[in-house]
Amino acid sequence: MGRVTRREFIKSSVAVAVGTAGGVVVPAKAARRSATDWVKLGNSGVEVTRLAFGTGTYAGRVQRELGQAEFTRLVRHAYDRGIRFFESADAYGEMHEMLAVALKGLPRDSYRLMTKIRWRSDEAPEAAIDRFRKELNSDYFDILLMHCLRTSGWGDELKELQDKLSEAKHKQVILAHGASCHGLLPLRDFPGANWLDVALLRVNHNGTLMDNLKDETKVKGDVQEVVGHIAKVHEQGTGVIGMKLIGEGAFKTPEERDASLRFVLNLGTVDAVTIGYKSTAEIDEAIERIDHHLNA
Repeated sequence: MGRVTRREFIKSSVAVAVGTAGGVVVPAKAARRSATDWVKLGNSGVEVTRLAFGTGTYAGRVQRELGQAEFTRLVRHAYDRGIRFFESADAYGEMHEMLAVALKGLPRDSYRLMTKIRWRSDEAPEAAIDRFRKELNSDYFDILLMHCLRTSGWGDELKELQDKLSEAKHKQVILAHGASCHGLLPLRDFPGANWLDVALLRVNHNGTLMDNLKDETKVKGDVQEVVGHIAKVHEQGTGVIGMKLIGEGAFKTPEERDASLRFVLNLGTVDAVTIGYKSTAEIDEAIERIDHHLNA
């Protein structure tokens, strides 16, 4: 048997504590997890903080109505609390420009940016991406998604756009590409779609604003089917980001928000989540509740 060095002995002693009563082996306490941990998005090669700052509540209306000064204060509060993942979309009105102002002066490599491109547009994808770069004052995007897929067969229908995003990734203008989903019909095509580096998917505990066959907001989504598809998407190596965890503000009570966060975080198939905020208190609550459920 090889000789055990003092360093190896100390390392093994830290890893496993041996109880004095009956020689019971007690595993070392697991490291505490947090909403602001850096996590990998599947096999995309991109790491983000587990909790993102969303700018699209009611298509960005909630964030826009704060005004630039208050919105900047919110973004900086989130950054100081450790949220370093910010997401937006071309469809969110002025949010690209407002987010750029809010992030101005912060080191670009200290945070991650995700935005979304309209898949029905007369603007060439290359031109749209260049416009996004100017609006967000960034040479590149960590993640660029095709926004709000609503039809089955999108893999073939949007092949040209996918090819353009793949070219942008090859040029490192974007580091990962993917899609967001609205409806069970497009979601059913996500498993097996290996082009997807990242998928932004609606998920909560009771189906509020989740995917259904008609993509109607007043119809509850099929939680069981959605969760099944999410598991398959995650298994294929696509990074999964959950959205609508607070039902776009529909979950008014702490008990409802707790139920949703507990459900999603316990799935084990959602890598990160995005929530939109209108106050620093909402940011603090989201971090506190996610930290609690991650370590419960």
